[in-house]
Order: sequence, then structure tokens, then C-alpha cells
Amino acid sequence: MRILLFIFICCCNYAPALAQSEVLQAARKTNDYFMAKYADPTVPTNVKRIRPSSLWTRAVYYEGLMALQTLDPQERYVDYAIRWADYHQWTPRNGVNTCDADDQCCAQTYVELLPYTGKDYRQLLGNVIANLDHQMQTPNTKKQVGANALYGWWTWIDAIQMAMPLYMQVARLTGEMKYRDHAFRMYLWSRNECGGGLFNEKEGLWWRDADYVPPYKEKDGQNCYWSRGNGWVYAALVRAMNQLSPKDKAYKQMKKDFLKMSKALLNCQHGDGFWHASLVSDIDYPTPEMTGTALFLYGMAWGIRQGLLKDARYRPACNSAWQALRSCLHEDGSLGWAQGTGKDPSAGQPVTFESVPDFEDYGTGCYLLGLTEYYKLLK
Repeated sequence: MRILLFIFICCCNYAPALAQSEVLQAARKTNDYFMAKYADPTVPTNVKRIRPSSLWTRAVYYEGLMALQTLDPQERYVDYAIRWADYHQWTPRNGVNTCDADDQCCAQTYVELLPYTGKDYRQLLGNVIANLDHQMQTPNTKKQVGANALYGWWTWIDAIQMAMPLYMQVARLTGEMKYRDHAFRMYLWSRNECGGGLFNEKEGLWWRDADYVPPYKEKDGQNCYWSRGNGWVYAALVRAMNQLSPKDKAYKQMKKDFLKMSKALLNCQHGDGFWHASLVSDIDYPTPEMTGTALFLYGMAWGIRQGLLKDARYRPACNSAWQALRSCLHEDGSLGWAQGTGKDPSAGQPVTFESVPDFEDYGTGCYLLGLTEYYKLLK
């Protein structure tokens, strides 16, 4: 009897360990592919035109790399990222006076790299903080912004992921809650005012920007909810709440939105574990999509670990999403089913296992975020 019990316990421990090993192997494989292909992190990208390697697509990759570092610590990961940060002088893309969230995304990794440098934040992050100070005093003068111009910068939902976590990181790092407060007001402006409000509370999903709010419809009459756009917001809520106390007023509002999104997203997942480019309209977009799927796995796995989502209800969705994501991995470490850049489900179509997106860096970042959080859930 004792022998049988011992065997049973060993089997129970072996299965999660084996699954963890498979997840980590997949994460390493795609990251090794990326680091080999882009061995020099200072080289600019050249997709249609030259852009510095601090642009948002590359910044999202580094978010994934730093997540991988938390469970697979390797000096080469840190060296690669610090070389990139040093080259860009720990400064947002386009300098201190930019108010574009896409330019600020790289600074999230700058903050995460700080403990590896042994330096005080004032030595390395002065330009990042100066940039946020500048934006907090600068109204957006575009006509569509309206009365609350000081907070009206995030006019597209991708921007919430690119910049809101940074504000929360700086608030925590400096102890100055003015950064949290301003970011929260910008979030509420996007949520409630931009285009009449980009968050559909009733359905728990986000319109990408003011061009997609009603009466805009997909060809089949459904609302247009872009998968990766909603994934950006979902990830932003996770990354921002990670910097806040659960007692914080901003945390409480974000938690409510996170729970509404989680419920809605659960109902949008397909039987094969994927989410598609359009969350509710499949007539024109019937194929799987990797980046949104990875971001939803990232959020759901985190939500279960935090006790915000019921394990029994959401873990099967996470397990299915992992099976979907493992099927995206090519033998060489590249990723399939990845939608290219754009702003709605129609961008970069057709999305297939063999199609190559215009940028592959942000897709790798999304993949690493999803897999690392799922690994922690298995643990």
C-alpha cells in the first residue's frame, strides 16, 4: 500500500514538472532563435524604413526576455538587454520631449534592468523620469481629444500597454504617486471619454480607437474587437497592477476591468485553444492568431496565480492556450500564426502557420510573456 502511494505521489509530481520543462524548452527555443538572428541589439530595424531598435516592437520583445529571465536566469540575457539600453542611453525613443506611448515602451525594460546595474535610478533613469514629467504638463491639442487634453494622449488602446505600466513602475521606484495618479487619469480618459469611451463595459471588450466605436461593424454585423489590441490592454492591467497595492484605488478599478475582460475573453476562445484576430467575428478571419492568444494566456495565468480568477474555470483555458501556442513553434524557433502590425483584424492577412509578419520581435515578446506566466502557474 505504501509503495502504491509513493508511486502515485511521484506521478503527481512528475506530470507538472514535465509540462514545465516543455514550456521552458519552447520559450528558450524561440528566444535563442531571436537572439541569434538579431545578435547585435543596437542594429536598427529595416522594415520599409530604418527605425532605431528602441521602437515599440523591439521593446515588447525585451518585456518577454525579462520575464524569461525571472525563471531562467542567464547572464547573456541581461548582457544583451543592457547593451541595448546603453546604446539608447536609457532614453525613450525620440527623446525626452516625446508624448508618444510607443516611444516610451522601451523604458519599461530600462526599469527592470536597473537592479542588474548596481546603480541608483537617478543615474540611469533621469531621462525617463524627465520624459514623464514633460508629458504630465503637456496637453494633447488634437481636436478630437476634448476638454481633458492633459490626459488625452492614449487615443489607441495599444498605448495603454506601451506606457501605463511605466508610469506605475516609476511611481513605485520613486515613491511619488503623482505618476500613478496621472497614468490612472489617462487610462480613465481612454476608457470613458475617447470616442465616447473605448471600453464596452457591457461586453467586457475594447474598441481599438475612436474609428471602431459604434456604428462601425464588421461585415457580418458584429462589433469589431481586435484580438491583439485587447491583449495589449489585458497585459497592461497585469503589468500595472503588479506595481500597485491591492488597496490602491487604481488597482481596484483595474481589477474590475480585468475581471470583466477575463469573462468576455473566456467566451471568445476557440476549441483549439486559440483566439482569432477578430474576437467575435469569424467570417473573414477564421484562422488562429498567436500574439493575442499569448497575451490572453499571460493575463489568465497571472489572474489564477493572484487568486483573482477561479482555477477550475480558467485553468482549462490556459492549458488549451498552451497547447495552441506550442503548435506555433517552427523547428528553427520562429513562430507561426503571428499577425503583422496594424490596428484591426484585417491587418497582415492572411495569417497562416507559414506566413512571416512584417516585424517578428513583438510576437516573440508576446510568446515569452505567455509562456513564462503559464510556467509559473504550473509551478
